[in-house]
Amino acid sequence: MGRQTSTSGINPAGSSRALRLDPLSLPLSFQAQDARADGGVRKIELHRERVVLHRAVKGMRMAVNIRVRDFKGVALRGLDDAQALVLVHRDPSLNIPLCVSSDPEEIASAWQIWSDIFALPLLAEEEPHEPAARRRRHNAIRARRPRFLVRRRAGDLLNPANIHDGEREIIARD
Repeated sequence: MGRQTSTSGINPAGSSRALRLDPLSLPLSFQAQDARADGGVRKIELHRERVVLHRAVKGMRMAVNIRVRDFKGVALRGLDDAQALVLVHRDPSLNIPLCVSSDPEEIASAWQIWSDIFALPLLAEEEPHEPAARRRRHNAIRARRPRFLVRRRAGDLLNPANIHDGEREIIARD
């Protein structure tokens, strides 16, 4: 495994170096900005088959493990003075920055390499949109309860009460 440099991830103050991850030296570990995380930073572990996001939100530490095939593709996004490559997920909060550069040739070659390594399609620049609707969760109790009990209907009584409408009541007295 190659040695990781401090230039990957968030740049130190005063640094002019842009984010450049080497796609040929996976697995990688770096930090990226996250507006919702405590301290505004999340740690990302990037592997060929999965991505692990480590962050803390309101003191609750979490690790999110996402398969690479769950991502939509590698997108090229335009910034003010440069372009960025982003691993795009259907939930925009799970997007992963891969490379930021102002050199168009470098971005084009990195875009193709990242796409080949992850076997994901190249996506053109797209406008940020609202997050996708939440997936319907499966019923956790369903596996513990027999199916016939879930769909059971109320049955007929075996010995229904005799009801005689419109008749006078006969009382036997001694």
